[in-house]
Amino acid sequence: MTRYERRPEVIDSLTPEQYHVTQQNGTERPWTGAYNDNKRAGIYVDIVSGEPLFASSDKYESGCGWPSFTKPLLTDHIVEKTDHTLGMSRTEVRSRHGDSHLGHVFPDGPRDRGGLRYCINSAALRFIPREEMEAEGYGAWLDQVEG
Repeated sequence: MTRYERRPEVIDSLTPEQYHVTQQNGTERPWTGAYNDNKRAGIYVDIVSGEPLFASSDKYESGCGWPSFTKPLLTDHIVEKTDHTLGMSRTEVRSRHGDSHLGHVFPDGPRDRGGLRYCINSAALRFIPREEMEAEGYGAWLDQVEG
């Protein structure tokens, strides 16, 4: 069983934007993230801990400017917290093991897929293409990704 954890050496190697997003609860500018338009099959993992977070099969185009997902790959790898910043009440999404700020979840997603929109910063993620999942240790989730 893989152990996912927050590792200081990984945090030290983050780009300034990745650090700002994951460690300082920042947000990348809309439409600028590397994965906003990604259509490839695979999974998205926490850039700090490597824990699997979202599958490409649950990604959809929401028009918000950030990658959007209908659900997490594993609910146990997601922590939701109330966020009262910016004068509004939102639900923040963090990774459980890496404690990385990922983004927010909203109740305006596709109704036929659960009604949630996980609006996630690309800077908090690393994409593992389907064809590399087995070699990278994520083979257990191949059945969660379209072929």
